[in-house]
Amino acid sequence: MITKNYIMDKENLLQELVTSMPRIGDTAPDFEAVTTKGNIKMSDFAKDKWIVMFSHPADFTPVCTTEMSGFAERKSEFDALNTELLGLSIDSIHAHLGWVQNVRENTGVYFDFPIIADIDMKVSKLYGMLQPNESETAAVRAVFFIDPSKKIRLIMYYPLNVGRNMDEILRALDALQVSDQHKVAMPLDWKRGDKAICPPPKSLDALNERLADDSVEKVTWYLAKKDI
Repeated sequence: MITKNYIMDKENLLQELVTSMPRIGDTAPDFEAVTTKGNIKMSDFAKDKWIVMFSHPADFTPVCTTEMSGFAERKSEFDALNTELLGLSIDSIHAHLGWVQNVRENTGVYFDFPIIADIDMKVSKLYGMLQPNESETAAVRAVFFIDPSKKIRLIMYYPLNVGRNMDEILRALDALQVSDQHKVAMPLDWKRGDKAICPPPKSLDALNERLADDSVEKVTWYLAKKDI
């Protein structure tokens, strides 16, 4: 028999799980973990750099191998954007090391970035990577973009059966950094070299200045683009 207390406990647990998932704008939850590059503490990791932290469901699996290889093959592009890669799955450190070596032997691709061995699921739970309706034992394909102040700026979630798009991950990272640098917003499909969106006017004086400004491309008074 389902009691009122059972229902309340279930609702409280659900609320706890929901509120514990980090959101855009939150400080990245701190943790200590064992990785393929040694022990790390998130609050001390990659000082003055961006971090792209990503989870995969399991080592020695086909989709995960393509994804991790994608990160490894394009690591230089992340380096150019002052960004450290940080992988994770609910596997042991021994499984990680065996998989890294297996992929290197068979494809020549080397995963030269830390991969968290989250065997106790601590980090996965902390970051909402365990989603019971998808899997209770494997992390979904999450991506967290964390800026140098350790603030979460963008989150992506993919299901177990769909691999990520590396071009989009790099594009989004570049867009965040350029937006911060120039105090602009990015339109649909923006990529480096495209015009950015100017902040809309917030007063009549600013509106009149916008109308008189010939240095920007005006679609209308609230939508204007400029070269950056």
